Amino acid sequence: MQSLSTFPETDRLAQFAEGLADVTDAMAMTYFRKPLEIEAKDDDSPVTQADRAIEAEMRRQITQAFPTHGILGEEQASARLESPHIWVIDPIDGTKSFLSGMPTFGTLIACLSDGTPELGVISIPPTGERWIGQRGQGTTLNGTPCQTSGRTALGEAILYTTSPDSFDTAGLAQFEKLSEKAAMRRFGGDCYGYGLLAAGHVDLLFEMDLHPYDYMALIPVIEGAGGVITDWQGEPLTLASDGKVIAAASAPLHAEALAALRTTPSSP
Repeated sequence: MQSLSTFPETDRLAQFAEGLADVTDAMAMTYFRKPLEIEAKDDDSPVTQADRAIEAEMRRQITQAFPTHGILGEEQASARLESPHIWVIDPIDGTKSFLSGMPTFGTLIACLSDGTPELGVISIPPTGERWIGQRGQGTTLNGTPCQTSGRTALGEAILYTTSPDSFDTAGLAQFEKLSEKAAMRRFGGDCYGYGLLAAGHVDLLFEMDLHPYDYMALIPVIEGAGGVITDWQGEPLTLASDGKVIAAASAPLHAEALAALRTTPSSP
């Protein structure tokens, strides 16, 4: 099976994903900063009619264009996951930001070939920014090539995580290890932070409790911009990963961050 990097329809897949993002951006903005009905899912995370309507439309268009491709999303049951090609989608990444009027939410679209994310899109409707990454190619921001900062030292790095509330006790301790060594730490952003990393504004992202629909689209974007993204052990992210994600602007920064995580507190 050919990967999408050499697959004859690579361009059509990328064009389709961009067209899909155009639709989802427009739909999201019709709901943004409007009264919405909020429900709590089984994990207590919020969901609205916007999340469900956008994902339903994404699934409809994917199935119409690629009826044999699988789909893994946040709001509906997975379909055709035995297919070599699987679309992994998140209609609104950052629902809490979306609900509170914060313009940092986005739509995530990934296409996997035999489990490898070959195409990734981060689209931020309120700002009009869109990152596209394709395996083996450079990442673009609104059609223009972009690169990470290339920063290599943890002591000079800007560190982001979406919220300290997402960490358990052990995870928060790990985040504090990085915070103590980093130049600056900030909170918020959801998927927007990964776009900012790819564009050279943020140097290090550290998160846990993510799902494949939260991180699969990020992989081609970060790697195509010169960054590194793995789990906390430095292993490649897969559909079976444990949801612990670290992304860095360079391989040396990534290695230093992993080394910091492995340190144990010194005795008093």
